Amino acid sequence: MQELTRARGQVTAWRALEQRLHDALELASLGDESLRAELEAETAAVEAEVERMDLDALLSGPYDDADAFLAIHAGAGGTDSQDWAEMLERMFLRWAERRGFPAEILDRMPGEEAGIKSVTISVKGTHVYGYLKSEKGVHRLVRLSPFDSANRRHTSFALVEVYPQIEQSGELEIPPADLKIETYRSSGAGGQNVQKNETAIRITHLPTGIVVTCQNERSQTQNRENAMRVLRARLLDVQREQQEKELAGIKGEHIKAEWGSQIRSYVLHPYQMVKDHRTEHETGNTAAVLNGEIDEFIESYLRSKIGRN
Repeated sequence: MQELTRARGQVTAWRALEQRLHDALELASLGDESLRAELEAETAAVEAEVERMDLDALLSGPYDDADAFLAIHAGAGGTDSQDWAEMLERMFLRWAERRGFPAEILDRMPGEEAGIKSVTISVKGTHVYGYLKSEKGVHRLVRLSPFDSANRRHTSFALVEVYPQIEQSGELEIPPADLKIETYRSSGAGGQNVQKNETAIRITHLPTGIVVTCQNERSQTQNRENAMRVLRARLLDVQREQQEKELAGIKGEHIKAEWGSQIRSYVLHPYQMVKDHRTEHETGNTAAVLNGEIDEFIESYLRSKIGRN
């Protein structure tokens, strides 16, 4: 039913665009000079809509139309990296807000002095995973550290992970014997109920060693459900990576995605620039990017994957 709803939505959008084009052509055929400004505005709006829908058409992967889990982890570098992780958290939340995608923080571990050690966010909407998969990897920040009394330049790293949300339980079966489930008291905000009761959940998948935590909700049951959703997504991602490695082995090549190989650099000093190292796309408007305007990087990545620039 979800696939049918999304398909109907896409068809409806294209038919609505076709109708707008038909109406604009009818107005243009009248030859009325007073309608020029209206037609020019409508033409610009239609062009923008076509570009957006053309980008959506690039999202043809098996899970590109799915919702997504976005996880951010501070790298080595102490307080600076934890602050950088929180900056990325804000960037992605603002991006979701601009797009009209509901975002919910499922688990958040604050830093010792500032920032966050990690956060897991659920983002829902059409093609969310298709968009956000371009953000998976290491993000690097270069700036004058606000936490350095000598005001020296520091380089910080944060790892961004993105997984499609899998709603169908039949896609991935997880035997209960493979799970170790623990409860503990939430360390975050949430009122007296959260602090007094063990509402937080930690699930360990024994065969892989993957650990998932969730402590945002007051209800232990709800935290457990959310943690299982994240675990299913992570296990599916592991399966997909294994398949890709096997395919790459057949082709005779394999490129490792290691911690040090950043996908994007955000330089705030000695100059202002954000550059994606996979596509070479860059901009000097760092403030806009950190405020959630990352669509140009997403589009550049998606087009590069099919050889379109």
